[in-house]
Amino acid sequence: MTSATRTAVKIAPNNPVFDLPVIVGIEEGLFAKAGLDVSFSASYADREKDSAEKPVLDRLKEGLFECGSADSYNVCEWASIDRLERGQRGGKVAALRAAIAAQAILTFDDKLQTPRDMFDVPVVVQELTGSHYTTIQMLESAVGSEHIHIQPGGLPQKRWEGLKNGDYRAVTVMEPFISLGLKEGAHIIAASFYRGGEVVAAELTPEQRKAYYDAENEAVDLINADFYKYAHHVCAQAKGALKPHELLRAFVHYKHVDYYDQTLFDRAYAWMKARGMTEGQSQHGALVVG
Repeated sequence: MTSATRTAVKIAPNNPVFDLPVIVGIEEGLFAKAGLDVSFSASYADREKDSAEKPVLDRLKEGLFECGSADSYNVCEWASIDRLERGQRGGKVAALRAAIAAQAILTFDDKLQTPRDMFDVPVVVQELTGSHYTTIQMLESAVGSEHIHIQPGGLPQKRWEGLKNGDYRAVTVMEPFISLGLKEGAHIIAASFYRGGEVVAAELTPEQRKAYYDAENEAVDLINADFYKYAHHVCAQAKGALKPHELLRAFVHYKHVDYYDQTLFDRAYAWMKARGMTEGQSQHGALVVG
């Protein structure tokens, strides 16, 4: 099948640790074999220029989706709900993404050892992303919601740089910056694993979605069979400071995507609504693909 006869699917880039099955699916020709012409609608270099100060829908992946330059992107489960509620373009949460990754609160400060030590201590996150939502979940029961001090920051590489330079006391990051932080002497205060939602445009048919996820699942099998063959994609964000073999397996793993269950949506939505993170105006379950 030639590229001209394949269905084109444009993906807005997230961090490579989350996009790895897509990267591998493209690299190994799995999407092409499934009759899809899958490509990223922007580069990771473009993503690194993104600004945390931008409104949510003006950030790179959200902006590309909103203007129609991307058909899909992955983001944390709570943010997938948030973006679709905020946005004007029709879309659904089609699945839980293949990456199961940790967000970890890192510090160099010996006075900060456990979540209880984070009472009124600033934690730098990128607002309304996985680092933000998981930080609340990690600290809420330990210090109480009124004593969680969220400090807005930039992309994970910027948060790591700020921690290393002494500008920040504690930051929440994902891989490769957890492994890099541990390598360079930081320690973990708390860590939490989570999945993300695969946001898809309404225009993608059920058959196209199935072909896409079947190919992505094949990519997951390749990653799990030989993780370090592909680890360089994740480590690229560390700009040479972390070698692929130094990327720890403890803080990310991959499994086949799971279609998003209504019960999971209800739980996530209720959690967000209870904390004022949604206006609660979504039609009940309308964001979930059946």
